[in-house]
Amino acid sequence: MNQESTSPDRRTFLKTGSLVAAASSVPSLLHAQAGGGDEIKIALVGCGGRGTGAAAQSLNVPGTRLVALADAFPDNADSAHDRLKGQFKDRVDVPTSRRFSGFDAYKQAIDAADVVLLCTPPGFRPTHFEYAVAQGKHVFMEKPVAVDGPGIRKVIEAAKEADRKKLSVVCGLQRRYQKSYLATLEQIKEGKIGDFVSSQVYWVSGGVWVRDRKPNMTEMEYQMRNWYYFNWICGDHIAEQHIHNIDVSNWFKGEHPVKAVGMGGRSQRVGPEFGEIFDHHYVEFVYKDGTVMNSQCRHWRNAWSRVSEIVAGSEGTAYPGMIKDRKGKIIWRFKGPDNQPYQEEHNVLYDRIRSGNPINNALYTAEATLTTILGRMATYSGQEVTWEQALNSDVDTMPTTLAWDADPGPKPGPDGLYPCPVPGKGKYF
Repeated sequence: MNQESTSPDRRTFLKTGSLVAAASSVPSLLHAQAGGGDEIKIALVGCGGRGTGAAAQSLNVPGTRLVALADAFPDNADSAHDRLKGQFKDRVDVPTSRRFSGFDAYKQAIDAADVVLLCTPPGFRPTHFEYAVAQGKHVFMEKPVAVDGPGIRKVIEAAKEADRKKLSVVCGLQRRYQKSYLATLEQIKEGKIGDFVSSQVYWVSGGVWVRDRKPNMTEMEYQMRNWYYFNWICGDHIAEQHIHNIDVSNWFKGEHPVKAVGMGGRSQRVGPEFGEIFDHHYVEFVYKDGTVMNSQCRHWRNAWSRVSEIVAGSEGTAYPGMIKDRKGKIIWRFKGPDNQPYQEEHNVLYDRIRSGNPINNALYTAEATLTTILGRMATYSGQEVTWEQALNSDVDTMPTTLAWDADPGPKPGPDGLYPCPVPGKGKYF
């Protein structure tokens, strides 16, 4: 990969952020392996399943050592330690004195390492990224990178500072590191499907886990444990999951949408255990030339499922790894073998750190994240929402105070149900 970093101001980001990122996404380092040089010390912030997986992928790169763990909950940090220690033995060097817990644990872990893996729920990402960059650390961070406009603006500023400090930042939109997607993009650039007409993107599935409320839990702890269902920490599943598919449309189009309209609600997942988010969204995103991305995501069990992207052009249609002409005949197919993009992200990160040739994915990941926030604003409000309204929104979802006995914001009603957005009512941008 050769995704070069850029430092546009906000106006430039609005106009050209994704185009710059897409144009520079070429597979020149697809098989790069970090090797040689001094040992690189790693800290993991956010010790759930994805964070533990990211730590394992970093430890698969020669010359790395895990030296610190941080999580809001000490049991998560201990569990991640035991799993990783069993696999990587002495390369996991995290005594109990470097297993940090609580809302400020990220600072101690970041201070102890050269590279930080930011894998908490996304509501915390802007603050953690800002601190990591301020401390001069290289970063791997999962998507999405924020849940609201104020968070996006913080990420953009930190990304610009990372460029100034020549820090490498790799983000977890792994399709951009997958050979079949990169090869498909090259075919599109060569005109194989003609002009972009529309895209259809899907994350249509049965949903994810639910964690029950335990006796004596504070409301803050319950929402932190059950984070997927609260917007201040998750951003709804249109952001947390569907960002992958939405990003592919922006990437292949070479720009972000300028506005969105949509609809959504809850029909299956309506109990108190499902918090305040929708269980389905449909959004029509409009690009500046009037072409459209049609976006579907939902969490319905025992219903049709699909996770994919389709780009329709004037001369043909592109799928990941395949292109058909207007009559439905396959005219190109990726011959493989495909790579493991989750691992490739980490290979590239450490190669860039050791080579002194920084990479910065933060701006295009912020752009993809803001696209999902734009879609959520449209479905929640029932209004047409512009890119500028989403970016400049003053709706800050983060609680005023982060403490176990603090008020996280959303509260269940007398029936145990959390209030759910109602289109046409409420302020969502």
